[in-house]
Order: sequence, then C-alpha cells, then structure tokens
Amino acid sequence: MTQTNEGPAPAAPRSMGRRHAVVAGACAAFIAAMAGVTYASVPLYAMFCSLTGFGGSTRVGQVAPAAASGREISISFDANVAPGLTWAFSPDQREMAVKVGATSMAHYTAVNRSSLETRANATYNVSPPQAGAYFVKLQCFCFSEQTLAGNEKMDMPVVFYVDPAIENDPDLKNLSTITLSYTFFPAKTADKPEVRASAPGGSDGKPL
Repeated sequence: MTQTNEGPAPAAPRSMGRRHAVVAGACAAFIAAMAGVTYASVPLYAMFCSLTGFGGSTRVGQVAPAAASGREISISFDANVAPGLTWAFSPDQREMAVKVGATSMAHYTAVNRSSLETRANATYNVSPPQAGAYFVKLQCFCFSEQTLAGNEKMDMPVVFYVDPAIENDPDLKNLSTITLSYTFFPAKTADKPEVRASAPGGSDGKPL
C-alpha cells in the first residue's frame, strides 16, 4: 500500500513569503540608509575640507599665530564668475609676498552689472592642493551668501595667514607660491531678484 506524506507541505509557501518580506525590508532599509549617507556626505565633506585643507580647500581659523617666521611665500590671487551671474569680479592685487605666520589682508572687488538685486556664493581653493592644509582664513566673503543691489560695487576683503606648520612639511619646503582662487556662482535661493531703482517722485515713492 502506498503512503502519501501530506503533513508539513502547506507551510512552505508561508515560510517562503516571510523570507521574501524580511529580505525586501532589509533591502529597503539599506537603500534608505545609503540615501541618508549620500545626502549627509555633501555638508560633512565640505566641513571636513575646511577643517583639514583636504583637496585644496583652505582652513578656517579663529586666532592668528603668535609670531611669524622669516620665510616669505608669494600669494597669487585669481577670480572667476560662473555663467548666469551678472557680476564682474577681480582681485585688487594680483600677487603679494607674505611672511609665514603673519596675518595679511587682500581685497577683491565685485560689481553687479545688472539693475537687479543679485545673490551669489563663492567657492574657493588653493593650489598646489597640499598647501590647503596650511592656508588659514580668519575673515572671508566666502563664509556667507553675498547680495549686491543693482549696479552696486562692493569691496570684499579676505584676512588670512600661512600656518607656520608648513615649515615642517618636507613636501613643501621649496614652495614659493600659493594661488588663492575664488569662483562666484548664482545663489540657489527661492527669492526673486528685486529692482532697487528709485521710484518716481520722493524717496518713499510718493509724488512730490
């Protein structure tokens, strides 16, 4: 007489379904986690670069060194404007010699060539990239979004120093020039540009 085994067979589909649900849930959680890491990596990477000078980014400092060394390094200044921004932007000086460890100030000038208020952000880097770890900015227009009224001209200073620790870097012992470069990009703001032109009549727009 032939016997049939009909006991646990129906349970297999339910077990397989639970496995698929667990795998699907794990995949969804992994994708969500990776998306979160990707979203967070941009500001974290920017913060890391500003603290370490990685990739040619300059460092941000609060206090200047107590004393300067006798070594001089030439600082070259570069300025660029991205497409879509109606600004003229240039350094007031193309080059200056600074003492390592001494606080120095350079000036850039920006001019809004349109009649509309315009906002922009500046990105920056130094070359050679290894020097970014030793180029420290104490004050800079690149720290925040900049706004220029129509046809407005603005002086944009940057206060910086070259960290004396550069003296201990064997790869930069013969470095004679550091180039500081800025590029202004249109700000990604929801606000629409505003015309700053005076209204006919008095300063409050009412007829005289």
